[in-house]
Amino acid sequence: MTWIGLIRHGVTDWNYEHRAQGQTDIPLNDEGRRQAELLSRRMENEDWDYIYSSDLSRALETAEIIGSLKNIEVRTDQRLREMNCGLIEGTTEQDRVNKWGYGWSKLDLGIESNDEIMTRGMKCIMDISERHPGKKILIVSHGALIGLTLKKLIPHIDTQEQLHNTSVTILNKDQFRWDCERYNCITHIENAKHNE
Repeated sequence: MTWIGLIRHGVTDWNYEHRAQGQTDIPLNDEGRRQAELLSRRMENEDWDYIYSSDLSRALETAEIIGSLKNIEVRTDQRLREMNCGLIEGTTEQDRVNKWGYGWSKLDLGIESNDEIMTRGMKCIMDISERHPGKKILIVSHGALIGLTLKKLIPHIDTQEQLHNTSVTILNKDQFRWDCERYNCITHIENAKHNE
């Protein structure tokens, strides 16, 4: 059986500001680094064989914090990047309304389609899992890419809940299909709040 642990990167300033990040290379902020540290400590006693990451710094730094603790080299794959948000990258909802009006989402603003994101995410995850059959692989990526890809990988599971920063979703695959052991889990953050 092959296991995939899908992790959304730690939080950034643009997450707090509700800006469309897309493929703009926004780094983790201090809270995002703290989330990644908490996640790495959670995974300290878990067995993982490989770590793959988007090459965007917010995902890569999250992956490297885990990798350094577990002594696993992080491999990057550009296909794990967030959706390309075209002309809306860096904007808030209000910015978009001000510039293009309330119907902005119906305009052609160069935004990557959901189908394109799903296809890219599926191809990447399938390639990685076929490269390492029977192994346990962490993949650090982004909210839209993970969320949309999960809809295709595990259509029999309810994945409506928005993915939290540094959340862990664990999938396993037998020879027939993917299944979900854990979805959008942030016990490392919840436990830290209880201990404060």
